[in-house]
Amino acid sequence: MTNHISAPAAGNQAAADDTMKAIVQDAYGSADVLRSGRTARPRIAENEVLIRVHAAGMDRGTWHMTTGRPYLLRILGFGFRRPKNSVPGIDVAGTVAAVGSAVSRFAVGDQVYGMSRGSFAEYAAALEDKLAHKPSNLSFEQAAVVPISAGTALQALDAGQVERGQKVLVLGASGGVGTYAVQLAKSLGAEVTGVSSAGKADLVRSLGADHVLDYATDDFADGSRHYDLILDIGGNPKLSRLRRALTPTGTAVVVGGEEGGKWTGGFGRSLRAPLVSLFVRQRLAMLASKERASDLERLNPLLKSGAVTPTIDRTFTLADVPDAMRRLEAGHVRGKIAITVFRG
Repeated sequence: MTNHISAPAAGNQAAADDTMKAIVQDAYGSADVLRSGRTARPRIAENEVLIRVHAAGMDRGTWHMTTGRPYLLRILGFGFRRPKNSVPGIDVAGTVAAVGSAVSRFAVGDQVYGMSRGSFAEYAAALEDKLAHKPSNLSFEQAAVVPISAGTALQALDAGQVERGQKVLVLGASGGVGTYAVQLAKSLGAEVTGVSSAGKADLVRSLGADHVLDYATDDFADGSRHYDLILDIGGNPKLSRLRRALTPTGTAVVVGGEEGGKWTGGFGRSLRAPLVSLFVRQRLAMLASKERASDLERLNPLLKSGAVTPTIDRTFTLADVPDAMRRLEAGHVRGKIAITVFRG
């Protein structure tokens, strides 16, 4: 393993250089379990990159990891009684500080973004195949809110096999994934209808949506319009309602959900979707999104051209991560929250 971080002097300085500022989580719970502290700087394997974190992104996935809910996540290996990784955060953007001996795509000093383990810290480790070079026209904060959400939106549209001219409905259009789904669907030539709260309708229109529905007053399944593809992002409609809004051979991709109980949450509905699909002409699919650099490479030209633009609701400092989480929990976020860690 090659380590390009300058060697510390000695004594207390050596100890200080082996640690870093971070948000630490010792137990599952609300935002109150998140605290500022110092922890060991991550060590990297031969296929990993050490990143000097400039900015991190926060989304619902971070919330699930903080609360440990649904409990299915704990069973799947994220830590049963407490988080396996005591530093939360996945989305990351920063500068390469060190590379493993098997890393070939990056060098010290490169500006990168992608998915890491523990991005709410001064340094984070990431697999080489989960990183891409940061588009030069994006700030670190803008880049940090792209990876998980935009990658998920891209994979959802791939799963839906969207084609130019099709009618696409995006449920949860003002959220982290939804803001990217609207823009990506438009870039592919679809006619897009977004569903959001009335207070966020202006945001959805600004992203290029052709039509916007208010989830509180407009029923997307009232039969007045049918869609070739529905992306159900964080909504909770019954599968029968999704089917009523589809064309006879349309597709619905269930990306997420926030209800369904403390054990499976929205996963229960996601798991039922492909089973129902076996008995009807319409296709109902669940999305198990993956973290991969290949999605970022596909997104880079769109980000550079401005066809896709990150939507940042608000930027917080590292020390204010608990407050950022509370804003997320309250449902006030339009797009994504960015966390500024290091400037320079």
